Amino acid sequence: MRSPGTPPKHIAIFVHPEIKLDDPTLLEIKSYLMKDGLTSVFAASGDDQEFRNRISTGEFDVVIALGGDGTMLRAGRLCAQCNIPVLGINMGHFGFLMELKFGQWRTALPRLLSGDYLLEDRMMLQVEHWRSSRLIESWEALNDVVVSRGKYVRPIRLSASVDSNPLYSLIADGLIVATPTGSTAYALAAGGPILAPELHNIMVVPLAPHLSNNKAVVLASSSVVTISVHTNHEAVLSVDGHVPSSMVDGDFLRVTASANFVSFVRFQDPGYFYRNIISFIGQNPIANDLE
Repeated sequence: MRSPGTPPKHIAIFVHPEIKLDDPTLLEIKSYLMKDGLTSVFAASGDDQEFRNRISTGEFDVVIALGGDGTMLRAGRLCAQCNIPVLGINMGHFGFLMELKFGQWRTALPRLLSGDYLLEDRMMLQVEHWRSSRLIESWEALNDVVVSRGKYVRPIRLSASVDSNPLYSLIADGLIVATPTGSTAYALAAGGPILAPELHNIMVVPLAPHLSNNKAVVLASSSVVTISVHTNHEAVLSVDGHVPSSMVDGDFLRVTASANFVSFVRFQDPGYFYRNIISFIGQNPIANDLE
């Protein structure tokens, strides 16, 4: 972790689309920040294109993500491009990535405005979808990219290499390529190891391989991971859980470490991660949601 330097003067609130802009908690946070010396606090839905444009110009010193882990991922990917730190305030149910639980912001925001916090830099992935020699699309991922079977409940054939050296050749439901942040998400559910967030590694985890090696592999951040799809039915890829994109026979992904990183605002000491992971393991987020 590192010091932020000067206290923030320009703050924006990145709001989950389902949270109304007249939500009492949002208005209270905004009012609190204004009373504590800020001349303006901008709040908008994360889907607001004008807001996204303003973030991309580097207009703000800190962005507060108000929602759940999905909101934190969306805000993080956007803010990484202009090196704006993100503070997560949980208004969802699980909130593993969020720094503050609901109701904790009153004690934390004075520390934010005085510069009494640390920044935790998290690596991202650069993901490219290729068809022959044509680049179809590219993305950045904070959690992971998943290549998997589509609507047909049939495994697909996959091959993966690292720096042009063969790694996997298997029939499986898919493969996950994850960051240390993503190691506690889908990759963990698939049997992968937990990586500390400050590490700079790329992890590859097979999904339900049939009669094949099912061991996850942790790679150096300098590695180039290539995943090729061999199938006569639908295969898809999804970046950080977004709407999937179709892949056809012969398509491949090229995955590397991104040049950008996401900075999370932290008020806790570096040992927070181990305390949190122990408290979260064994919980069922869907059960919590139903409660």
